[in-house]
Amino acid sequence: MNVDASMQGLNHELNIVYKYLRKQRISHEDAQDLVQETAYKYLLYQDSIQPQKVRSWLIRVSLNLFYDQFRKNKRVHIGLAEENFMELSKDLPDQIVLDYENKKEITLILDTLRPVYKEALLLKYKWDFSIEDIAALLDMKKGTVKTYLFRAREQFAKAYRRFYYERS
Repeated sequence: MNVDASMQGLNHELNIVYKYLRKQRISHEDAQDLVQETAYKYLLYQDSIQPQKVRSWLIRVSLNLFYDQFRKNKRVHIGLAEENFMELSKDLPDQIVLDYENKKEITLILDTLRPVYKEALLLKYKWDFSIEDIAALLDMKKGTVKTYLFRAREQFAKAYRRFYYERS
């Protein structure tokens, strides 16, 4: 394979990783740093990575680097990008508080699920990943992803009903 073509392919995959990180509301600067560190790790370990799993490997490494950085810095990540401030100012303060409370409750319910179910639900419904993309990212078959999503939705519904039953 031509070195230029290989580097163009890597550049394309790293652009996808950058967009994924930005979708997760990671700042532009942090996303750039993470992509750079991920590219460095890829160059170190490229011989041991299966070609069909490069994208999922890159995304997983970048997320792990982000989580490590987050834990190390112990900083608060509120996840509000600058472009969302104009949107927030249009809402009534009551609506902002209600949205925050609902988000908090959903997060609590998601935390009761198995980690793989939580991750599958977030990838599908928060970040709008397709079944194929989720399968590649989690290194699973499409049928397994569909099964996990079905079970995750069932468990989420049960936990949701239980959460509101306990509150009333």
